[in-house]
Amino acid sequence: MDLTSVSSGVAKRKLKRRVGRGIGSGQGKTSGLGMKGQYQSAGARLPSGLFEGGQMPLYRRWPKRGFSHATWDKHYAVVNVGDLEQFDANSTVDMAALKSKRLVVGTFDGVRILGDGELKKKLVVKADHFSASAKKKIEGAGGAAELLPKPKKPVRNKMGSRKKAIEAAKAAKTPKS
Repeated sequence: MDLTSVSSGVAKRKLKRRVGRGIGSGQGKTSGLGMKGQYQSAGARLPSGLFEGGQMPLYRRWPKRGFSHATWDKHYAVVNVGDLEQFDANSTVDMAALKSKRLVVGTFDGVRILGDGELKKKLVVKADHFSASAKKKIEGAGGAAELLPKPKKPVRNKMGSRKKAIEAAKAAKTPKS
């Protein structure tokens, strides 16, 4: 062991950089920001990757057309009635059961059952949507097609409008004859 290995692995105390303390501070007269210009002053933002030197950026020059509802779009897994033949009779078929049989692979917002194929077993199928032919084939085999409940819409403005509150206050103040 020697003195070079005594302090290995120990974090050394590093002093904070004290800028704006004059020429003798080690940061110089301008605190490392250079002479004059936009980026010398406090609060100046450095250009991003989209900055093109003041020229009109490409994303602003391109025409904006079209519309996308991808932000609220729902993606459903599609399963045909003929694929449900893999399940045992009198069993319940839902998203978890479909994933265990690898009929649905990946993440989806729900399941849609379509009417392609034949079904001869009695099954209880729980899904978000059934085509008319799929529902007819499932019920024709003695099973049940149960629609999953849709999520409740959020309650907005629980306090009610200000106008209604004023009207209710007026109605409470006026004596009833």
